[in-house]
Amino acid sequence: MATGRGLLPAVVLLSILLLPSILLASAEGLVRIGLKKKPLDENDRLAARFVQDGSRSIARKHGFRLKNGDDVDIISLKNYMNAQYFGEVGIGSPSQKFSVIFDTGSSNLWVPSSKCYFSIACFFHSRYKSTRSSSYQKNGKSAAIHYGSGSISGFFSQDHVTVGGLVVKSQDFIEATREPSATFLVAKFDGILGLGFKEIAVGKAVPVWYNMVKQGLVKEPVFSFWFNRHADEGEGGEIVFGGVDPNHYKGEHTYVPVTQKGYWQFNMGDVLIGGESTGFCDGGCAAIADSGTSLIAGPTAIIAEINQKIGASGVVSQECKAVVAQYGQQILKMLMSETEPAKICSQIGLCTFDGTRGVSIDIESVVNENADASSGVQTNTVCGVCEMSVVWMQNQLRQNQTQERVLDYINGLCERLPSPMGESSVDCAAISSMPGVSFTIGNKTFELAAEQYILKVGEGAAAQCISGFTALDVPPPRGPLWILGDVFMGVYHTVFDYTNLRVGFAEAA
Repeated sequence: MATGRGLLPAVVLLSILLLPSILLASAEGLVRIGLKKKPLDENDRLAARFVQDGSRSIARKHGFRLKNGDDVDIISLKNYMNAQYFGEVGIGSPSQKFSVIFDTGSSNLWVPSSKCYFSIACFFHSRYKSTRSSSYQKNGKSAAIHYGSGSISGFFSQDHVTVGGLVVKSQDFIEATREPSATFLVAKFDGILGLGFKEIAVGKAVPVWYNMVKQGLVKEPVFSFWFNRHADEGEGGEIVFGGVDPNHYKGEHTYVPVTQKGYWQFNMGDVLIGGESTGFCDGGCAAIADSGTSLIAGPTAIIAEINQKIGASGVVSQECKAVVAQYGQQILKMLMSETEPAKICSQIGLCTFDGTRGVSIDIESVVNENADASSGVQTNTVCGVCEMSVVWMQNQLRQNQTQERVLDYINGLCERLPSPMGESSVDCAAISSMPGVSFTIGNKTFELAAEQYILKVGEGAAAQCISGFTALDVPPPRGPLWILGDVFMGVYHTVFDYTNLRVGFAEAA
């Protein structure tokens, strides 16, 4: 759950990977965490406007051996509509239980505090009581974390944290005394356990995972995720600390190096729709593997193309249509005359050029010629729409399309721009005819079939289907950025290798 990102679609909250019920304590140094799930119905969906609801706890004991032959502990996680996975950890002596999200997109551990008096959300969740723990150590330093769908604040404390059969001693964590967002009010999880790098930890707190390694609790500094995407099955998947479970993937993992510590970030290549290049990431895009994000988030330009190909309905963007109507022919002519694409929008006056890309300037909205200076938001939109149009037109010209067909196609994409909340619905009956969407990682193509990237809400005639893609625009040099959340990680078993600073993907079994 990367901090500072926008709200995710209504039906799948920002992040969700809640922790589990510890079941089995076995071989030293290895912890296996089982995942669980629950189908989503329409009433749940309403509650999930900002966060996924929880599910029944289905605790099952699993037995398996890792590649090194060691048994592992098991913690069962729950799966909420293939959008949320959660379970339990313990804090204190004796252990106080909390449901938490295992989130590779953040790095702190926090739970509600018994000193949270003025946030309603706290009274609907388990709260940590320091007076009941013999291993509690006072810290008191204030802390605040801002997520895409909410924020929390409180203060640091220190205590033992139990994960599976492992006890992490003297772990710094945040006691949340304020949870003002509706996200945390309706959520079934109590807190979040971050698995990102220390570079993004609030208050320079040492993450739980770092202490697991430092205290010698895991034999190998590796953890891995398997999400069971079959929502009708009881077992939701598993997390393994200290290794991988060979029963949950096929073939070998494709590994890519971490390019920037903080999130588990790596370089990604082209994105294909139905086997055809979108052209947007030809020069490479940044991506992060984020267990705390339910969907796949990417640049609006490509998300709109995907929505158009799968028939997803979003918000009709008048700004987009206005730019195409007023500047479409001019952009086409400039592309055909081999004008540098990155400079086109600045040359026609919709953006400035900073040497690498267009930057919005204070111009009047082309949608409302009488708009006053308060139309700065629309100004930013116009610049972004222009840049998207350049990318779309470039891609169509590569396919030798006529100018008329190119402009018709771009207008169609305008109608498929995602809604402000990012949610896009599709026709459930058309899933079988939707194209695959592929991501190029480590020179290998990782494809998602329609049934893998569409989330189904409800059953029968009342069923609704939601696109697993949502828009997120991050400008250079940090972007363009893709967030490969649970929709992707559910199809591809994911390994986070701390020693070698790399992320690995293999087909999930």
